[in-house]
Amino acid sequence: MKILVTGGTGYIGSHTVVELQNKGFEVVIVDNLSNSKKEVVDSIEKITGTKPVLEVFDLVDREKTADFFKRHNDIKGVIHFAAYKAVGESVQKPLMYYRNNLVSLMNVMESMIENNIDNLVFSSSCTVYGQPDELPVSENAPIKKAESPYGNTKQIAEEIIADTVNVEPIKTIALRYFNPIGAHDSALIGELPLGVPNNLVPFITQTAIGIREQLSVFGEDYNTPDGTAIRDYIHVVDLAKAHVIAVNRMIEGNMKKDFEVFNLGTGNGYSVLEVIKSFEKVSGQKLNYKIVDRRPGDIEKVWANPDFSNRELGWKAERGLDEMTLSAWKWEKALRNNQTES
Repeated sequence: MKILVTGGTGYIGSHTVVELQNKGFEVVIVDNLSNSKKEVVDSIEKITGTKPVLEVFDLVDREKTADFFKRHNDIKGVIHFAAYKAVGESVQKPLMYYRNNLVSLMNVMESMIENNIDNLVFSSSCTVYGQPDELPVSENAPIKKAESPYGNTKQIAEEIIADTVNVEPIKTIALRYFNPIGAHDSALIGELPLGVPNNLVPFITQTAIGIREQLSVFGEDYNTPDGTAIRDYIHVVDLAKAHVIAVNRMIEGNMKKDFEVFNLGTGNGYSVLEVIKSFEKVSGQKLNYKIVDRRPGDIEKVWANPDFSNRELGWKAERGLDEMTLSAWKWEKALRNNQTES
């Protein structure tokens, strides 16, 4: 059974391709390699024994997208990851985010409709909740005005999907992620941002290994126990497994309605300083960090109520914070070793 994974050489995408192939799915990847490397498919092959097909082009290009779907009209479902994802960058470059994140989705959905492909898993985000009134946040929480253009693209994307599902035969599951971190146990794939990382954990590991001089902690005056922002960090492999469950739920006809939404988180909130302490403990490395001003677009605290996902999908995040930060450190060291050897 063939599944298209857009953005499949990226961080979450590559881990999801591994889990799909481990369950016997045939995977085709489309990626423009704007924030990833084509060599990721070689690493996926080392883990699973199967090299996924990779086509390199930009899904914002409608003609190329339509041509791809014509050639692969036997696809049974699409997992759509392809999007820019940095909150801070989106504040600086809003038009780039709106064009890339929304036009690519519309092109994919139009091509799905034209080729009678009716199963879509959409990579959404807890940013759609903004700063929630109540914590933990459930799927029933109101969608607040987004704090960043990135968050707004996820809100608008869900609205596009909801409106389309009403009139077209496309079933969709939107998975609202909290904060994925960590790496595959093999240390063959992990988070590999091109350029300066926007996310906390790769910045931590790059600082510890000497690539970055110092880690900036954005804000210490939040209304949290230690003053730093709180997030629900989830291991990327736990996250990837949920996508396989979602695909199976669609294909087996187990959806309760044509557009379903699930939170993917652990239900635990950790502050930035708690993540740093966990990393220092598991790695034995002392981190050079400093407190700086808050970053535009960041919210104060958010963590999931994952009860609905646990119950309805039969899925649960299994790995704790120390396991997450240790796997990220093993990945960073493996990367550095490979660069030294080559």
